[in-house]
Amino acid sequence: MSRPDPDSYAVTAEFYDILQADRDAARVRDLYGRHIARARLGVLDIGAGTGRVTLMSLAESAVDVHAVEPARAMRTSLLTRLATLPARQRERVTVHPYALDEAALYAAADVAVCHNTVACLPPAARDALWPAIHAALAPGGTLLLEPPPALLPPRDVVRRLPEQRVGAHVYGGRMTMSAAGYRIRTRVDYWVRSGRHVLREHTESFWMWPASRTRIVDDLARHGFVPLPGHDDPRVLAVTRPAHGEAEYGAGRTRATVSQRV
Repeated sequence: MSRPDPDSYAVTAEFYDILQADRDAARVRDLYGRHIARARLGVLDIGAGTGRVTLMSLAESAVDVHAVEPARAMRTSLLTRLATLPARQRERVTVHPYALDEAALYAAADVAVCHNTVACLPPAARDALWPAIHAALAPGGTLLLEPPPALLPPRDVVRRLPEQRVGAHVYGGRMTMSAAGYRIRTRVDYWVRSGRHVLREHTESFWMWPASRTRIVDDLARHGFVPLPGHDDPRVLAVTRPAHGEAEYGAGRTRATVSQRV
């Protein structure tokens, strides 16, 4: 099975928080905050990165939080941030340094969030992820998932990251997404400047595997998930593990109906 390199993100971990984390923190609160606030058993953060969903979960809920992050560089930033929290908050979060299917979590949470993660998992890793989430969620639990890009980009997509000043230095970056066969190559160029002088430059590349929303919905349905009633935010795919006694994905439910409701 192909898995992300545990030593990946070594470059990005240095730059992510200063260039992207504030914007991402606002986004995760908007996307997942109201669901996490209703958690009564636990929150599962799949692909925790440097901890935006994890920290928001500690602030918005009173339950235990499980942060799953196999990449050492990102996990180091996450643990450094957790170390600054009050002991009562820190005692509620467990950091799992493996992929979820190796973490042996069973009915540990009633809300699971998979933010900015699934796109970077190859198909074999996704196939291992779905049953692991099903096991980690208690019956009746909810999975909130940011779907991958549906298609390859027809041309290069370039996004400049807003520059940030830290003392006398300015940090900046540029992200370029391009089609490469059946995958998307995302290259991120980072730099540190002092005035007009470039002190450092770094580049890191990542791969993404596009998949249509219907494809992800069908994969989840095969592993026992059904649409979350009443959820209509197109930015997030929301499903639930039915509670005991509730019908699983019914034979009479059409693919079109499921895709429309999720």
